[in-house]
Amino acid sequence: MDPILIQRIIEAALLASNQPLTLAQLYGLFPEDQPAPPGSIEQALEVLRAASADRGVELIEVASGFRYQVQQDVHAWVARLWTERPTRYTRATLETLALIAYRQPITRGEIEQIRGVAVNSNIIKMLEEREWIRVIGHRDVPGKPALFGTTKSFLDYFNLRSLDQLPPLAELNDIPELEPQLDFEPRTIQSMIDEANDVVIPDAIPATAALGGDGESFADALAVANDDTIFPTPGDDADATPTGTDDASSPEHTA
Repeated sequence: MDPILIQRIIEAALLASNQPLTLAQLYGLFPEDQPAPPGSIEQALEVLRAASADRGVELIEVASGFRYQVQQDVHAWVARLWTERPTRYTRATLETLALIAYRQPITRGEIEQIRGVAVNSNIIKMLEEREWIRVIGHRDVPGKPALFGTTKSFLDYFNLRSLDQLPPLAELNDIPELEPQLDFEPRTIQSMIDEANDVVIPDAIPATAALGGDGESFADALAVANDDTIFPTPGDDADATPTGTDDASSPEHTA
């Protein structure tokens, strides 16, 4: 089959799809009596990736597959197409998400012990509704507390292929209160999630995620959430509320 035709088919499929497509799905576009030659899809993806380097969109691979998204340097202009303002999250929310991402599997009690404050139930609920976290098991202790881990939707939103691509903790200097506690072994991050069954993600993907999220990496999001000029909410400060009381803030803010 003509390699140029294969490239056009792959490009059209990725642009037409409302979610990332895996290699298996891309190979499935071709009928059994006229299959794509082995390796041709991978080659087409590399050609398309290189061709989009200087364009307004880029081809990237995330946890759920391959997708086109708006380049970060033009995202601010393209974002004006949407009437919804980008969602911003409180420091309490992103600290909770960061702890789950780096220390998973982790219980709510362990999160509260590290942060020094009680976790607002609305924060956990909101993260679950966004399909960024899910219960992946239960700790074998009295009470059987739920163990939380991240999902493919979390990786997709922050343009990550796997948990191994999370920024090193040394780069997250804007949230120093988390650093001393996160003495994890890198091996456990991906392996524990893989062992907890495959994450099944619904077809729905946030509209902003398909176009590069909010134009931020996970490290950027954590840094912005720690900026009190953007989030003038003292109740969200990890040291502002003593353990045993709920966070005073709502789990989500709109800029």
